[in-house]
Amino acid sequence: MALTDMVVFNQYIKQATIETVCQEIDKFNAASGGAIQLSAEGFDGDFLMRNMFGSLASAQRRVDRYAANTAITPTALAQIEEKLVKVAGGFGPVIWEPSQLTWMQQNPELGIEMASRALTDAIIQDQLNTGILAATAAIGNEVTLTLDISGSAGVSQSALNNSHALFGDRSAQLITQVMNGATYHKLIGEALTNTNSLFQAANVTVVSILNKRIIVTDAPALTEAGSPNVGNVLSLTNGGIVVNNSTDLITNVNTDNGNARIETTFQADYAFGLGVKGFAWDDATGGKSPDDTEIGTGSNWSKYVSCDKDTAGVLLKFDADQ
Repeated sequence: MALTDMVVFNQYIKQATIETVCQEIDKFNAASGGAIQLSAEGFDGDFLMRNMFGSLASAQRRVDRYAANTAITPTALAQIEEKLVKVAGGFGPVIWEPSQLTWMQQNPELGIEMASRALTDAIIQDQLNTGILAATAAIGNEVTLTLDISGSAGVSQSALNNSHALFGDRSAQLITQVMNGATYHKLIGEALTNTNSLFQAANVTVVSILNKRIIVTDAPALTEAGSPNVGNVLSLTNGGIVVNNSTDLITNVNTDNGNARIETTFQADYAFGLGVKGFAWDDATGGKSPDDTEIGTGSNWSKYVSCDKDTAGVLLKFDADQ
């Protein structure tokens, strides 16, 4: 690998990474049924704010035709605000010696491909883990959206069904469940054997169980250490978690002299937007460019819709040791 090759190395790896990220996004969106949506669409600034009209369900009332014709308090046509927050991440630096490739007569594009795939998996894993962290925090902060049996029972299909009941007559809109591998295999032990694999990338697997999609991933937010250890299962609606701005990527390759052999380092900075359906990021408490602690704090996500059934979904908390 000549030093002139290193000049264009950075351009190739950035293009390859962005293309691969978009391809993986398309696969995951289709396989997960749209419950977790990864998007390449970007936005400027620290937040993305979108206005929408609030519900007018409270305007409906009963009328007594024989009563006095008294004044009625009007229902205001008001707008509510959705707010997504931008999250920043990094990859590397990764160090290697260019002569390692030329010594074995390797094509420089092999190094580009390997680094690109590793970076792509890292970004997708971060986006999914962070999205799950945000949804677990936001939904878990609402008592009416959380079924907590962690003090008495482990996970079961019956418990999942009871958590879906929190959505009442709109429980059918809970299209995808998110759980870790241990929880998944406990359910398999209940004779749930329809395990058609739909998609796999890095440590994420999407399967179908009895015509219900289940995302299996060992995201840290799906387990809470304690006594007992608490497991979490998210049941999400369409667009429950939205991650966008995935092409916000800056890469740099630096070749250094001075040692016995030339060394090259690769480093990347990236960012993505994060939103949970029905919840707005509260920048007054959570701030800008939040870390995982701030993202995982439920009070930093404010429910802006009046109806629970218009949110991202429900959360089941159970005793993971049972």
